[in-house]
Amino acid sequence: MATEIFVDEAQISVASGAGGSGCVNFRREKFVPRGGPDGGDGGHGGSAILIADRNENTLLSFRSRRDFKAKNGEPGGSSQATGADGDDVTIRVPVGTLILDAEADPGAKPLADLAEDGQHFLAARGGKGGRGNAQFKNSRRQTPDFAQDGLPGENRSLQLSLKLLADVGLVGFPNAGKSTLIRQVSAARPKVASYPFTTLVPSLGVVELGDFRFVVADIPGLIEGASHGVGLGDRFLRHVERTRVLVHLLDLGSMLLEGRDPVSDYRALRKELAGYQPALLDRPELVLLNKLDLVPTEREKDVNELTARLVSMGCTVLQGSGATGQGTKELVVALVRALEETRS
Repeated sequence: MATEIFVDEAQISVASGAGGSGCVNFRREKFVPRGGPDGGDGGHGGSAILIADRNENTLLSFRSRRDFKAKNGEPGGSSQATGADGDDVTIRVPVGTLILDAEADPGAKPLADLAEDGQHFLAARGGKGGRGNAQFKNSRRQTPDFAQDGLPGENRSLQLSLKLLADVGLVGFPNAGKSTLIRQVSAARPKVASYPFTTLVPSLGVVELGDFRFVVADIPGLIEGASHGVGLGDRFLRHVERTRVLVHLLDLGSMLLEGRDPVSDYRALRKELAGYQPALLDRPELVLLNKLDLVPTEREKDVNELTARLVSMGCTVLQGSGATGQGTKELVVALVRALEETRS
């Protein structure tokens, strides 16, 4: 099986092109004994431009190519011919990419946040072309024998940081059933297995209900201490930041087989979110008691009591199973309602 590779950070160097030099030239015509200066201007150097492209979903390509250089402008020519401008270098990045100055102090504001398809950022402006000697002729200086050099381009080191764009983020401990759920409600096909950290890369799925469409992100499993680097650490927590609604998946299977308390799991998940970014606790959220298919009839009372405990804490609680699809339609309806409320 091919290994899933998801790269959400990269550092690149960009350089714009230098402007072309102006030309020094004088007209040489048989019947014009005193031809004047006619050296043309140099062309402008190309610029380095980053563009958000919805067809890109990872920064993996920047592992093999890190340096990007635009073309220099061409020098001017005789007969006041202007040199050709240098070609720009276009760098396509996934939608949701933050652009930071790699040499800035930690915590500095991003240079750009490419959050929309087609949005672009001018990373390095091309150098201006130099003026030819024809530009320097005036009433006092009839035969200027000099021209202007083109201006140099710019060089920058940039840090790229990808934050996935999704409407809904699925969070939960390893094996809570996030991958199975996203396969159930969308066309996404993340890997599913019964061991920890099955999901090593975030997955996106598009969910449809009538004319309403939204994107769900399956965030790799958290464990206690993730916000401080434990386990997979906070590597994937950044992808929760852009989501509008969170779904906490609590594993009923672990409650039955291991005696875990889902309420404690819920509190621990919120603690990790707060440790990463306190504002995430204010995000609208739903709680899904997952793997309902594993609950025998004699334990249904326990599930209902658990639901009541969570409701008393102010949670909106649903019961369901990503494996069988039970309750997933109700979950989608509730998510549509929550997303509509965030738009009002």
